[in-house]
Amino acid sequence: MLKKTIVSVLLPLAIALTPVGSAGAAAPGPQVAAGATIQNDVFWKDTSGNPIYSQGGGVLKVGSTYYWYGVKYGGAVSYYNNPAGGKNSDVSFNAITIYSSTDLANWKFEGNAMTPSDIGGAGWVGRVGVSRNPTTGKYVLVSQLGSELVFGTSSTPNGHFTRAGTQSSIGGVSTGMSGDQSVFTDDDGKAYLVFSNKSGRSHLYVSPLRTSDFLYAEAAKNVYNSSSGGREGNIMFKQNGTYYFCSSDLHGWNASHTYCISAKNIMGPYSAEFVLPGTDADFSHVTQTGLAFTVTGSAGSFVMFGGDRWSDFAGNGLGYNDWVPVTFTGTTPVFHSLSQWTVDAAAGTWSVGSGNNHVLNPGAEADRVAQNDLAGWSTTGGAVNSNKLGGHTGRWAIAQSSSSAYTASRYQNISLPNGSYTLSAWVKSSGGQKKATIFAKNFGGSEVNSSINRSIGTWTKVTVSGIAVTNGSIQVGVFSDANAGNWVNVDDFTLVQGG
Repeated sequence: MLKKTIVSVLLPLAIALTPVGSAGAAAPGPQVAAGATIQNDVFWKDTSGNPIYSQGGGVLKVGSTYYWYGVKYGGAVSYYNNPAGGKNSDVSFNAITIYSSTDLANWKFEGNAMTPSDIGGAGWVGRVGVSRNPTTGKYVLVSQLGSELVFGTSSTPNGHFTRAGTQSSIGGVSTGMSGDQSVFTDDDGKAYLVFSNKSGRSHLYVSPLRTSDFLYAEAAKNVYNSSSGGREGNIMFKQNGTYYFCSSDLHGWNASHTYCISAKNIMGPYSAEFVLPGTDADFSHVTQTGLAFTVTGSAGSFVMFGGDRWSDFAGNGLGYNDWVPVTFTGTTPVFHSLSQWTVDAAAGTWSVGSGNNHVLNPGAEADRVAQNDLAGWSTTGGAVNSNKLGGHTGRWAIAQSSSSAYTASRYQNISLPNGSYTLSAWVKSSGGQKKATIFAKNFGGSEVNSSINRSIGTWTKVTVSGIAVTNGSIQVGVFSDANAGNWVNVDDFTLVQGG
């Protein structure tokens, strides 16, 4: 299973995904004039204003409409209503939900594909995928159900799915059954189950779904074995005839780098494993691989990476779903970690949003364990820098402290378009430092900062505005010149263009 999360503090607890006009200046990536805004790091709402509950799912395009299938868990509802209460372990199955969209940002709730009475059985339900069988014309849903697979069928993509059978083992699999899985539909209409083995999860498999009806996973091909731990959250996408099989670390519900292998034939041979470029600095935008599909339009195409952020079961902030574009440099896929971006689904293009937070891992949520070196950040001063449980949002915050006098900084160097920016962060401080600041420098002008060398007992937002970037880069962070026993905690950095 899986996950992790972080949030932009300027955003409300729940926010609808709404269309916007023009996108702002962008970091490397395509430019488009208009589109619909995808806002990550928040709880998503549907077009009726209700929370979107869809975890561990998949997306199927039918005509010009995208259908998104996922699971609603009891714990997702309770965490949404009170995220400050922390993580829970309520994985009780409420429903497999269906949402539809034509623009990939505004999602309409279509209803429940299957409920407990429909699906039968007991235990874990998750890792849902749907594909249309060309022979029967039926839409086939595949999900885990306890230690089995369960299949459902419907005559429409947004209809009620009727249970059509279960499967207790898959041929050729070391442990007999799948661990984390997804359904991949190829260009020729054939469908496959992509997964790792149930226990250990170090073996990766591709299993064709039975051609006649997709209601059975045929004997699987072991396409790769990981030598550095298990793999979960397994997904697949295809670009120019190459298949990319991508997975996360075996980290429970936490965030991870994304690991990929590639092949010209879906059954292999596959390449050596590589880390998906762009997923290092914040562990795949503080998510785990969840789903992937190609968006193709009149002017271009890209892969949509749907990261699962299991904040309900990891207690690490707001939001369950974080979607970002993946593009290609030659045959190499590149992950674009964005908190806000615009998409034109009809054109197949995208752009960085004007409200994008350019700080990666801004709340220290990617790292999941106590340590001194945090993803995306550099330090001076050594081990006085750490992360600390008890963040402004989520579990973690950046910390500086020592029983001896110290000078330290934690900082991030960022490439970004020229323009005016606002830096903010949430802080606590013991006070008493010779100097302690939230700062911005190396942007083409003199350093600007906000002093925090005073007693700040509750989380307080500090802001540095009007930062005029003229050289395409900036360094932001926290600095302390402190006496013995002085400390600062910092969380939820944001660096946004404009005010």
